[in-house]
Amino acid sequence: EIGEVKKGFKKALLLTILLIFTLLAIPLKSYFQPLIIMAVIPFGYAGAIYGHGLMGLPVSILSLFGMMAMTGIVINDSLVLMTRFNQNYHEHGMSVKDALMDAGRSRLRAIFLTTITTVCGLIPLLAETSEQGQYLKPAAVSLVFGELFATPITLILIPILLSLGKYKRQQ
Repeated sequence: EIGEVKKGFKKALLLTILLIFTLLAIPLKSYFQPLIIMAVIPFGYAGAIYGHGLMGLPVSILSLFGMMAMTGIVINDSLVLMTRFNQNYHEHGMSVKDALMDAGRSRLRAIFLTTITTVCGLIPLLAETSEQGQYLKPAAVSLVFGELFATPITLILIPILLSLGKYKRQQ
C-alpha cells in the first residue's frame, strides 16, 4: 500500500512540476526563466533529506508533503527575485549586472523574512516530544531544512543563471 502511495506521489509530483512550469511560463513569457526558477527545487529537496538524516528520521509520506510545501515557498522566493530583475532589466532599462544587484538588494529582506518566519514557526514542532508532534515532525523537518538550504542557493544560483542567459544574448 505504501508503494502505491509513493507511485501516486511521484505522478503527482511530475504533474505539479509541469503545472508550475506552465503557470510560470505564461506570465513570464519565457521558457528559460521558469527553468531558472525551478532549478532551486532539487537543492531544497537535498536539504530536506539531509535534515531527516541529521534528525534521525526516515523519509515518510508526511516528509514528502512537507517537501511539496517547501517547493511552493522556494518557488515563491525565486519568483520574487526574478520579477524584480525583469522589472529592472526590461522596464527600467538597467544593465544585467545592475538589474541583478538591485533585485538582490531590494528583495533580500522579503526572501529572508519568508524563510525566517517559516523556520521560527516550525521550531517548536521540531522540539515537540509528544506523540502528536512526532506525527507531524517529518513535514516540519522537510520544510525547515529544505528552506534553510534552498534560500542561500536561491540568492546565489538565480542571479548566476540569469546573468549567464542574459549575457549570452547580449553578445
